Amino acid sequence: MKFTELGLAEPLLRAVREQGYETPTPIQAQAIPAVLAGGDLMAGAQTGTGKTAGFTLPMLHRLAAKPAAKDARGRVPIRALILTPTRELAAQVEESVRAYGKYTGLTSMVMFGGVGMQPQIDKLRRGVDILVATPGRLLDHHGQKTLDLSHVEIFVLDEADRMLDMGFIHDIKKVLAIVPAKKQSLLFSATFSDEIKALADRLLNSPALIEVARRNQTADTIAQKVHPVGRELKKDLLTHLIKTNDWHQVLVFTRMKHGANRLAEHLNKQGITAMAIHGNKSQGARTKALADFKSGELTCLVATDIAARGIDIDQLPHVVNFELPNVPEDYVHRIGRTGRAGAQGEAVSLVCVDENIFLRDIERLIKREIPKEVVPGFAPPSGEKPEPIVLGRMVIGEGAGRGGSSHRHHAPQRGGGGGGGGHRGGGGGGGQRPPAPRAAHGGHVPAAKPKQDGSRAAAPAPARADGQRQAQKPQARLTQPKPR
Repeated sequence: MKFTELGLAEPLLRAVREQGYETPTPIQAQAIPAVLAGGDLMAGAQTGTGKTAGFTLPMLHRLAAKPAAKDARGRVPIRALILTPTRELAAQVEESVRAYGKYTGLTSMVMFGGVGMQPQIDKLRRGVDILVATPGRLLDHHGQKTLDLSHVEIFVLDEADRMLDMGFIHDIKKVLAIVPAKKQSLLFSATFSDEIKALADRLLNSPALIEVARRNQTADTIAQKVHPVGRELKKDLLTHLIKTNDWHQVLVFTRMKHGANRLAEHLNKQGITAMAIHGNKSQGARTKALADFKSGELTCLVATDIAARGIDIDQLPHVVNFELPNVPEDYVHRIGRTGRAGAQGEAVSLVCVDENIFLRDIERLIKREIPKEVVPGFAPPSGEKPEPIVLGRMVIGEGAGRGGSSHRHHAPQRGGGGGGGGHRGGGGGGGQRPPAPRAAHGGHVPAAKPKQDGSRAAAPAPARADGQRQAQKPQARLTQPKPR
């Protein structure tokens, strides 16, 4: 099948050809006709399979086919709203909207926190057809009456699974109360869960269902490997792997922001150019880090989970889990940064005895055992015992005493891990409000209030931190807005 067979208008096909694409991916081949038909849609596919083009192309077609009536002030009203969990993803999606819509005459803008509101207000005043936004900043603008969503015809909830992971469910409900009840609603997600289906029941009306891959499965194009390693040998093993294998472009994941900083410092001392990206970094610093990674000036980009969601890197060869995630679904998202669009990729995990419980959960989720290979000189010391892992105010893992199962709950990200900025304390994801963490014995731990230095005081109330958190921007041969 070719894009020309999907019923898209010629201006869109022209833009697609300019991006170098002729054949749609499976999710695009199914989603585009469904969206063009005008009904609601619930769609799932592995990350990197082209979900973004699956909704942007038909959305642009439908809007272009029906010119907008201007509002009372003579401005073009917001006709389509795309909600994303992180700034990086919002910027990436809006870039795709501009690339594919360049010959349609439709206008678009991206809106997220961590930057000033006034330039966004100025753009809104000029009128915009398509708005791509993170929840926190969107609700800030609504609260200040600087935008009108009463004309929205198409509403897209992108990366719905991450939205729920980041605690956005209440903000999503607020947005649903603002937009018109009569509209076309599209829900896209890399994974499906019972929570996602419950959200779909609330948002969608008799939706078409598309799921082009088994849920929570990793792409066959990714070669996965685990290196068992001593707890204190991880940094040296990572250095050894990068230098010995002559890796030039490596995306490395840590669980916490302070860990990302320390690892980047270590790599730089070893002569490996590295930078960390997370919610405490300024927007300028994150943009520079991603640009340097894309250009090849930076060998290693060290990121937290939330900070990396939305990074779209063409032909990224290596992803390293320096620390395994405590939520197994995050493993699927992490390694999905490589092996995209049919390319081959490698995902390596450095696993110490403390993380064996995480590894078992990941293998259970993806329904396969990941090959293990001990690197000579870096094997776990004989008799090394598991120790508890502390994430913010939560203690997890087999060494945490009773009830090790609590490791499946999300730990506070100390103000967020990266993405959307916003008005609800926690920066990275657009103003996320993380779910209340649980202690190892299963009881609730009061949420801590982020302090300016990134540590946490005991106060449970979330702080407004609009403009203080920034998002990082992907880089290492960032794909041109490709059908995604």
